[in-house]
Amino acid sequence: MKNETLQRVTNNIIERSRSGREQYFAMLDETQDKSPSSSCLSCSNMAHVVAASPAEDKDSIANKSKPNIGIVTAYNDMLSAHQPFATYPDFIKAVARENNATAQVAGGVPAMCDGVTQGQPGMELSLFSRDVIAMATAVSLTHNTFDATICLGVCDKIVPGMLIGALQFGHLPTIFIPAGPMPSGISNMEKARVRQQFALGEIDEIKLFEAESASYHSPGTCTFYGTANTNQMMMELLGLQLPSTAFINTGTPLRGQLTELSVAKVLTAPTLGKVLSEASIVNSLVGLLATGGSTNHTLHIVAIARAAGINLHWEDMAELSAVVPLLARVYPNGTGDVNHFRDAGGLAFIIYQLREAGLLHDDLDNVMGGGLDGYVCEATGEGDKLLWTQPVAETRDQDILRPISDPFSAEGGLQLVKGNLGKAIVKVSAVKPEHQSIVAPCRVFARQEDVAAAFKASELNKDVVVVLRHQGPAANGMPELHKLTPALSALQDQGFKVALLTDGRMSGASGKILAAIHLTPEANQGGMIGRLQDGDMVTIDAPAQILQVDVSDAELSARAASEQPSETLTLGRDMFSKVRAIVSDADQGGSILF
Repeated sequence: MKNETLQRVTNNIIERSRSGREQYFAMLDETQDKSPSSSCLSCSNMAHVVAASPAEDKDSIANKSKPNIGIVTAYNDMLSAHQPFATYPDFIKAVARENNATAQVAGGVPAMCDGVTQGQPGMELSLFSRDVIAMATAVSLTHNTFDATICLGVCDKIVPGMLIGALQFGHLPTIFIPAGPMPSGISNMEKARVRQQFALGEIDEIKLFEAESASYHSPGTCTFYGTANTNQMMMELLGLQLPSTAFINTGTPLRGQLTELSVAKVLTAPTLGKVLSEASIVNSLVGLLATGGSTNHTLHIVAIARAAGINLHWEDMAELSAVVPLLARVYPNGTGDVNHFRDAGGLAFIIYQLREAGLLHDDLDNVMGGGLDGYVCEATGEGDKLLWTQPVAETRDQDILRPISDPFSAEGGLQLVKGNLGKAIVKVSAVKPEHQSIVAPCRVFARQEDVAAAFKASELNKDVVVVLRHQGPAANGMPELHKLTPALSALQDQGFKVALLTDGRMSGASGKILAAIHLTPEANQGGMIGRLQDGDMVTIDAPAQILQVDVSDAELSARAASEQPSETLTLGRDMFSKVRAIVSDADQGGSILF
């Protein structure tokens, strides 16, 4: 029986999205009328399409005798997760021919690495890159000569961006193919310990680099459960990736077999507009909460939904969080990584448990063929054969995965807090219960560098709420602030009660520190965070869903709003000044598109 809260939240989303969905499907109908057929492109148009194609493909593409798949790729060889995509297009083309189809690379999209730009000026373009990727995806597909879409992407803003762009072509069947995680390296707990040692000045950069290189060591996705791997969970729960494709290691025979099947499946899959619905969006939210996934998805799922005419609110997530238990502990919420998660039963176990409890919509279209039966099984290889196991009903490691009858927590991994400062997101799955609330004086900053300097000067050696403002979308593009984690963790380990309050983002790998993030309204949009002063008593209480400063509304309103520090914008940031002027608030997805 379906959970009542799940159904109520879904019904509320459907009702408030009625107008937006009507407009979206009307747009798809008009797009379908202009879909690729012999009458759409002139002879000159089509000659350009096939000029560089192999002779065996030219005639079938030109006369539309076979379906033609458009490949949108995020390949580059700086991102370990995307480096394997170098060989995918030729492989996909060969498999397409075996399935009486053709394939062409429609275009490429930018793919920046948050790990490279973490704590650097370039991070200010990270969130905006999602919408650039969406537009690049639309440009790639607008040649209008494709009958289906394959998206090759993995990491943080890339998968959401590609999906937002592909939704403009929702009349086409669409499938996402990832490249898989790298094998496990140094443990994530050891990596975090070394980072904290460096923050305390106990080791030098050489030792730090050795540890980092032992963690990020080969082609494939980083193995912690951050935004990139949460993307993979999301795509399976949305029904836009095949089961097991999320976490099979790159370069393995099984990975190749799943890619081969993905090409075959996209030729018979329902259209993207049918697969992505209000109910599938809710499924992705349930998966996010049950696995303790990345806080970045409180932005991305909202933006994806809006691209399809679906009006999703943070309050919907909060309602679901009250009934969705936390079933997984994967770093930064536990000691294991995504390889250990997969070996313990992975998403097949999670989906099985959630479905048994009535916490997922089961009667939905997906690229596997409809319903969740395929998604509770694991892919396995036997020689050249791709096989599927029986449903994964039991966990193989209680420290990583728990059944619905014995969860790690009765509520989901994310919480919404509200009060006279606005509303913010807290990732509670990674924070011990004793650290999930704080009442302490605040110390106010406007730059990450100033927080680091105060830490090094021992000015934060006390119970403190560190306030970092002017970090929202309209201020500087909402950079991740993960570089603060080692310093704040060190303070907490010394026995101080510590929290972060910011209108910016933390990394998808944000860890054990209480952090109220994505604060809306942000300082640059008149939010009360811009009127806080050093010493104000701030309450962040995740279990009670409270975010409050002990200052009257009258006094807050009478205070002068802070100003964002001026800075010469280098590294391409000046080009995005107009984007910062029109971007939506965090709870609206932090987007310039919808």
